[in-house]
Amino acid sequence: MMNSDTNKAAGKHKGLRDFLYSPTIAPYVFISPFIIIFIVFFIYPVISIGVMSFQTVLPGKIEFIGFENYKNLLNPTFFKAIKNSVVYTILTLALLIPGPMILACLLNSKKMIGRNFFRSTLFIPALTSVVVAGTVFRLIFGELPGSLMNQLIGVFGFHPIKWLRIQETSFAALLFLACWRWTGVNILYFLSGLQNIPEEVNESASLDGATALQRFFHITMPMLKPITIYVLTISIYGGMAMFTESYIIFTNNKSPKDMGLTIIGYLYRQGWEQNNIGFGCAIGIVLLLFALILNFAQLNIFGLFKRED
Repeated sequence: MMNSDTNKAAGKHKGLRDFLYSPTIAPYVFISPFIIIFIVFFIYPVISIGVMSFQTVLPGKIEFIGFENYKNLLNPTFFKAIKNSVVYTILTLALLIPGPMILACLLNSKKMIGRNFFRSTLFIPALTSVVVAGTVFRLIFGELPGSLMNQLIGVFGFHPIKWLRIQETSFAALLFLACWRWTGVNILYFLSGLQNIPEEVNESASLDGATALQRFFHITMPMLKPITIYVLTISIYGGMAMFTESYIIFTNNKSPKDMGLTIIGYLYRQGWEQNNIGFGCAIGIVLLLFALILNFAQLNIFGLFKRED
């Protein structure tokens, strides 16, 4: 009897193992952890936020109010937050894609002296806490004559500037921080792409008389297209989702005349500071749709969705 039960258990175990390792089921078994995590930590929260965006959510009181939260988005502060986020995203794209690409090409060259040192050094800012970095940059762009930037412009005869109280200079501080933090990361991405370009291609072009600029524009850039699209995609997301840098530099999300207010900053202000969670959820849904539209548009422009014949 005992042997019979043991044989049945072994048979069930073998049958389960054969089922899980079958060519049809095995792929789904291996990707199931990702699917479960994706559903629990992304799909479910998005659905919950979508539902709450049509409600007034207060302690002990939840009331369905239809599209009222979305109607309340039509206000000057929200449009100012959108404008700031879009301008910040565009400027970071203009700085953090061409610059790191060129630097990566220089660091990938065998003629570059100390290239391993520069690769490590340029990546260090990405390992620094954004809170610490934001605090340091707030001091660098301080109002006092003794701040670093005011001392630098003082060398050229300029008077001290209230950097974080002027729209243009406050944005310059945010962009300076973004470039300092993320240039090394984007360089790393482009370096990985450059090292996958066969050396024979560049050598052949060089033997045919192509200059360094011609090789860059006609060989390097086209072959870096997948990496460029990836960097562009994550940079759009990073630009639209920027919050911590502005929060630290301007101290508690209160920039003068909302010149540093972003969409996430407006969401934080409404959802947490003013306890208007339903309205904050509506802002989050609009941000999600806005970021998806931008990314799908750029992916379509670069031909990622086009079928090749």
